[in-house]
Amino acid sequence: MPDASTHRLELTLKKPLFNWRSKPTVVIAGRGQPAQWGVGTWQLPSVAERVGASGVIRVFIFNRLWRWGTAVYVFDETPPAALVYTPPLLPFLPGRIRPR
Repeated sequence: MPDASTHRLELTLKKPLFNWRSKPTVVIAGRGQPAQWGVGTWQLPSVAERVGASGVIRVFIFNRLWRWGTAVYVFDETPPAALVYTPPLLPFLPGRIRPR
């Protein structure tokens, strides 16, 4: 039975215009997890498992040569129910995560 203090997060990962055979990676609680483009759900750690009172979600795009489009979302006590990751138009720019 899941702990009442854990949350599920719906994360929409938009595909970049120039894909270059890249894949997104989602980092939650310091653990990188390969992902797919589109809508997915992620279980967030409970408040007791987080470092401090805030949580951090990081998304970046990775291909065989480099990683790019990094975006970070920091939340306090209660995380949002849904987030949207928007990749940058150019590979040297940061991406963006915002609540939906």
